[in-house]
Parts: sequence; C-alpha cells; structure tokens
Amino acid sequence: MTNIKVGFVSLGCPKNAIDCERLLARVHAAGYEITAEETEADVIVVNTCAFIQSAKEEAIETILDLNYLKEHHDLKAIIVTGCLAQRYYEEILAELPEVDSVLSLGGESEIVAAIEAVARGERYDSHSAPETLQLEGDRVLIGNEKSAYLKIAEGCDNCCTYCAIPSIRGRFRSRKMEDILAEAKDLYTLGVRELILIAQDTTRYGLDLYGEYKLAELVEKLCTSTEFRFTWIRLMYCYPDKITDELVRVMATYDCVAKYIDLPIQHASDSVLSAMNRHGGRAVIEDAISRLRAAMPDIVIRTTVMVGFPGETDEDYAVLRDFLAKTRFERLGAFAFSPEEGTVAAEMEGQISDEIKQRRLDNLMEAQYTIHIKCNETYPGKTLPVLVEGYDPVAGCYSGRSQYLAPEVDGCIYFASEKKLLAGDFVRVKITETFDYDLLGEAVE
Repeated sequence: MTNIKVGFVSLGCPKNAIDCERLLARVHAAGYEITAEETEADVIVVNTCAFIQSAKEEAIETILDLNYLKEHHDLKAIIVTGCLAQRYYEEILAELPEVDSVLSLGGESEIVAAIEAVARGERYDSHSAPETLQLEGDRVLIGNEKSAYLKIAEGCDNCCTYCAIPSIRGRFRSRKMEDILAEAKDLYTLGVRELILIAQDTTRYGLDLYGEYKLAELVEKLCTSTEFRFTWIRLMYCYPDKITDELVRVMATYDCVAKYIDLPIQHASDSVLSAMNRHGGRAVIEDAISRLRAAMPDIVIRTTVMVGFPGETDEDYAVLRDFLAKTRFERLGAFAFSPEEGTVAAEMEGQISDEIKQRRLDNLMEAQYTIHIKCNETYPGKTLPVLVEGYDPVAGCYSGRSQYLAPEVDGCIYFASEKKLLAGDFVRVKITETFDYDLLGEAVE
C-alpha cells in the first residue's frame, strides 16, 4: 500500500523536530510518498509537544483542525506520537476519537506498521517506556539544509520541580561519541555547515556513559576531524553548574565554535533556585558567566528565566530583575510559571496569581528590550559572516544569521546584495543600522 501519501506536522522544540526527521526517514525508506500539502495526505502524523499547558493545547487544537480534512477531504487517518502521546496515552484513547493511532515515544519505531494499519481502516496503538526511543537512525532534514541540529543525549535526570520532562522523556542517556561523530559526518556530507548540539542538558553529556562530563572532548573532536569541517558548531541547552574549564578552553580555542552559548538560569534568587531544585545557586551562575566572558570577550550569552514560581516574593523578583540589569545578557527568553500536572511545583504552597505573573513578566521584558537595543547598537560598522536563509521579494532583501544568532529564538540580519544568493550561502555583511531585535546591512565582496 505504498501509494498512500503521508503528511507530517511537527510541534515543539528542535529535539522533537529531530524525532520527526527520523520518522520521515522510516516512512520514506518504506516507499511511501511524503507530501507537504495536508489536503493531499491520506495519513497525517502529528508529532506533539506536552512541555507546558499551551503546548498541550496547541497539540489538541492541531488534531481537531486536522479532523476537518477527514470530514471534508480525503484524509483517512491521524496518527499521534511524541510527548503528548507519551504523557497522555490513555487520555487520548479515551477522549480523542478523531485519532486513529497513538504511538508513545518508544513506539515511534512502529510508524510504518501504524500507517499500514490505519490505511486499511484498522486501529493501531503502542505504548512503551520512553527509554525505548531509538536514538540512532537516518533522518530526512527539515528546513535549511545548511543548518542542522544534532541530538547528543535524550532524557533528563535533573528533576527540576516545575518540569515534566523526566516523566515524559525518561532518564538521561548519552549517545556514544563514535555514533555522534558518524552522524556529524553524514550531515556534513549532506551539505550541513552549521551544527547545533542539543539535549535536555547538553553539558551533562557523557556522565552516564563515561563517568565524567565529555562535552568538551566531543566538541574538540568535531573541531579537529579530518573528515569534515563545520563553519559553526553551536551549543544549546547548557547548564551553569556544568560549564567546565575544559569546555571554556575548547570554545575559546577553535574558531569553528560559535562564540554563543545558550545558558538557561531560570532565576537568580538562591531561595527560588533551591525551591526549583536547580543545581548550583547564584554564585555558580556568576562564576560560569565570568569565565565564559573572560575567555571570549565577544561571546553572546542567551538565557531563559521564569517569573511567578510558587513562593517568589517581591524581594526574589527584585533580585532577578537587578541581576539581569547587572549581567546584561545579550539574548533572553522569559516565561511565567505554569503549574504542570504531576510536578512537585504544581502542588507547592504560595501559588502566585496570573495577574502578578504577567506584570512581572512584562516589566522584565521591557527592561530586557532596552538591554538588547543597546547591545545591537554595537554592531553598525562591523562586517559579519552571515548564513543566508531566504529572500523576501516584497522587501527586496535577503535574511540570514551570524554566529551570534541562533535559529528560531533570536533575531535576523536583513541585507541587500547586488549578487544573487541562495539559501545556505555564506556571505559577508556590513551592518549599517538596527531595527528592534534585528540588524540591517549590505553584502560586501
């Protein structure tokens, strides 16, 4: 039944997107036609997220929207997999009759069998422990072919009190270094030039397999390989308490390592950090930032913080606000605490009203906007290597990113070029001015 057309919808984070790319590869290898047009699909696979309430709502709304295609077009079946399927397997079976197959994370290896079954009008469901999710296998890359994520580990052992990830994704488990290097080689052969290393906790890499942190060694091997040479290697989801001196040395030594790091701190008040079960307090955070900036004065640090955690007092919030004003992170994402079902924090005393959460969040982001604008004002006059990502015919300009901008979460560089460029090209761009979170410039020879 390989004449069935299969569509995919991927929700959530880049780690989830990699799982979707592996699903795509399995379906493609089985001989099924993959279509990007939902109205053409016979079967649609929805790879879901369930990290916070809004992600769960988005997943359910997507499923209900797709059911319209079953009623008014030729869609025969909807298959749901990913985090929502893992966390709410029984609930989906009981409450979403629109879904024809539910595959938990461990059941993703059964995607072809599920497609074959639903295409025949049969039910197919599978649920297993998240640790059975296969971490190896081919991928069909989604998006810019010059930039790709590489997942080096799965699961999480940190057990932050607000987070459901350990219960969804299972215990932390590193991939073997040789398997990661082999995948990196494959990606390079496909034309990838920006490699973005990710995990739930990237800096924990290797501890379970080798008894010590091995991220620095992995990055150094990626930099010194004779089989590939990436333009940029970017580190995301790094934790302050695991920023070793060796990792700082490797980042500073090799030009191919982007002078950029994603370092989520969540808060700066020691009492809140302790209640969150974050490893290391404010002193550890300050030490990691100090060592990174001392070794790489031009480094851009992105962080994520949370406001409105249960018990967060006005004084705690002031500590966070003042810390951000002092530290001046070049990139920052902030969100309000969401009481997630099954987490310790959801049952804590001292829950804070949505009104206070929103007010604190708005004040924080307003202050950060000023910091970001001042950081951007240092760029006009500089010339930066830029990875071209697209062209806007209406605006008549190209868009792209420098090593100081991560995909999806940061701004863009918009620039004019007399020479025709293609997505994936690298070009030198002289920055001429700023516009909110973005930079404007002109390509130079």
